[in-house]
Amino acid sequence: MRGYYTVILRLKSYSNRFKNQKSFKFSTLELPVLHPENPSIPLRRRRNQRHEFGKLLQLPPIGTNPILHYKPIHALIVVWGFQFDTFLANILISLYSKCDCLGEARVLFDKMPERNLITFSSMISMYTRHGHNEEALMVFLEFRRNSSENPNEFVAASVLRACTQLGSLEKGTQLHSFLVKSGLDQDVYGGTSLVDFYSKNDAIEEARLVFDDLSVKSAVTWTTIITWYAKTGNCGVSLQLFYQMKETDVVPDRYVLSSVLSACSLLGFLEGGKQIHAYVLRRGTEMDVSVSNVIIDFYVKCGRVRTGTRLFDQMVVKNVISWTTMISGYMQNSYDMDAIMLFADMSRLGWKPDGFACTSILTLCGSLEALEQGKQVHAYTVKANLDSDEFVKMRIHGLIIKYGVFLEIFAASALIDVYSKCSFVEDARLVFEEMNEKDTVIWNAMLFGYTQQSKNEEALKLYLDLEFSSQKPNEFTFIALITAASNLASLPHGQQFHSQLIKKGQDFDPFVTNALVDMYAKCGSIEEARKIFNTTICKDVVCWNSMISTYAHHGEAEEALKMFKEMIKNGIQRNYVTFVGVLSACAHVGFVKDGFYHFDSMARFGVEPGTEHYACMVSLLGRAGKLLEAREFIDKMPIQPAAIVWRSFLSVCRVAGNVELAKHAAEMAISIDPNDSGSYILLSNIYASKQMWVDVKKVRERMDYNGVVKEAGCSWIEMNSDVHVFVARDRSHHDTDLIYSFMDNLILHMKGLGYVPDVATLEMND
Repeated sequence: MRGYYTVILRLKSYSNRFKNQKSFKFSTLELPVLHPENPSIPLRRRRNQRHEFGKLLQLPPIGTNPILHYKPIHALIVVWGFQFDTFLANILISLYSKCDCLGEARVLFDKMPERNLITFSSMISMYTRHGHNEEALMVFLEFRRNSSENPNEFVAASVLRACTQLGSLEKGTQLHSFLVKSGLDQDVYGGTSLVDFYSKNDAIEEARLVFDDLSVKSAVTWTTIITWYAKTGNCGVSLQLFYQMKETDVVPDRYVLSSVLSACSLLGFLEGGKQIHAYVLRRGTEMDVSVSNVIIDFYVKCGRVRTGTRLFDQMVVKNVISWTTMISGYMQNSYDMDAIMLFADMSRLGWKPDGFACTSILTLCGSLEALEQGKQVHAYTVKANLDSDEFVKMRIHGLIIKYGVFLEIFAASALIDVYSKCSFVEDARLVFEEMNEKDTVIWNAMLFGYTQQSKNEEALKLYLDLEFSSQKPNEFTFIALITAASNLASLPHGQQFHSQLIKKGQDFDPFVTNALVDMYAKCGSIEEARKIFNTTICKDVVCWNSMISTYAHHGEAEEALKMFKEMIKNGIQRNYVTFVGVLSACAHVGFVKDGFYHFDSMARFGVEPGTEHYACMVSLLGRAGKLLEAREFIDKMPIQPAAIVWRSFLSVCRVAGNVELAKHAAEMAISIDPNDSGSYILLSNIYASKQMWVDVKKVRERMDYNGVVKEAGCSWIEMNSDVHVFVARDRSHHDTDLIYSFMDNLILHMKGLGYVPDVATLEMND
């Protein structure tokens, strides 16, 4: 109210300037309405009064609510008989538009006996700016019918903007014809609006024709066309236009520079980006923080992280985007700890990370399984006086809650992801349940969380909840569910999800087909997997890898190698996983010559051999009976042999029965990974097969001393829609007595047929 009374006092001071106001009492507004033609007031004085009202309206508003400032002035204008004045009415319409009072502006517009070009321009601009595009077009039509004036470039720009927001190419094209007839198409303002209209309606050829036809182009014109080419992936064209722009008198602004640098990033055109950076420095263009951010983004996307870091450190003025750009750049180039340290610096220096920054760092913590770093972030929130009751628990999302972005859906999905990857799937479920509104992304994050931690039954149960919600599953939902079916080796579930995908028309998505191929392969249906593969229109490298690995795991090496040859014939680029599948296929059947040929060819395709490839080669040599060559191969490895390489060697030593080499392999594997039970068990079984019971006992004692526990064997079978799980030496099944009774009868029957079990290798496999 204080602001209102201030307005009243200001009005009183202005009203005292008016002459012949003996009957004026402002407190009661007791003045007969005086129309413009009232002869009692000289024309010159009325002009002065009108001028004073105009000055009063153009003063900055008092108080936080501008409408409380303008309403009393409008009332005084009516009292003094200026309600029909076009000049003052136009000012009021513009002011009401800025205050979002569209209704008041429309009432005033409808009551105006005389309207001019400015009146209609203000109304059209108001409706367009507030997204009322149909109303804007209706006012324009009224203007064309009732006004003798021709629209100017500003009216045309507002109407084109309305057509753009409506996505109406037809209406915009009609307006273009009108502009050509009126000659406004050559005006730089109108021409730029046409370029923007056609670009945003994906009519880039028409936009280019308008652009090329313009005799005068402003910085905005160049920015519009260059930006749109960059956004649509035509980065080369946008760079060509930028070089053309430099030959004109128009100086590129920060928007143009940002667009062309983004184009260089997408193209990986390092030299081009450097030239633009040099151009900025040569011209002495002010290094606006947004330009600096884009330059940093360009360098980190081109792999020049240290250059980006140096520019970031040299920035005098930074904003949140500067920090998040650098953090994302570190993450994109696998500078994971640098990203975490920079995030810590950002918080320490008082910057408030936004949802994107929090999501980025949470995703990184999930990838690194860095729960401790997450706890440190939470400790920061405790220092910030957020240690209230149950709110302060060892949760990673304390910082997000602090800055009020916890309820943002994308941040919540990142939290679910990081908890799941850190094996805290129960906490992920708590975050999921805390969300009042869940979109499909949230449901998918939780489903993938369950599948990542092998909680496949929970994933299937959660899907039932999704079916009863208002959200609809998408292709990523079914990818998670198909993955769960794959992990369970549950063919019926996989087939059900496949049927639903076919009904929804989503079975042609490349990610979906890859998941389906993998599911059918893991469920033992190789023919179904091949059918899916054959019917896939766009086969990417993942799809080919799935089929190669499927044939390799099922011992069909020739089919795997045949598939590999077809992959080469189709021009698909081989990658790391491709050669794992190929070498695994060669190892299964002992194709030593072919295996070494493919192993040696990896360098030609830019693939550096990794641990899995070396493990396959060791297995290949060992299965071919070449144990000494396998041992020599390990000794000559250019990288430190991982535990899996020694376990592969240990496994083939067991098959060959070579105790000495097996003992050495086991010692090496255990020294690298002392908590893995596989190496102990393989060595124990080798000793048992040789009746070396003292050594078997020593292996058992060593396991107990190191606290290594063998995971109990588990199997399951699905019958009548129920999954029956069996664990070694477990008697929790409700039909345990019946099952064991049947097994005893089966064993007696087998012995009666002369079967003698090899109990030695079962010593530690139970």
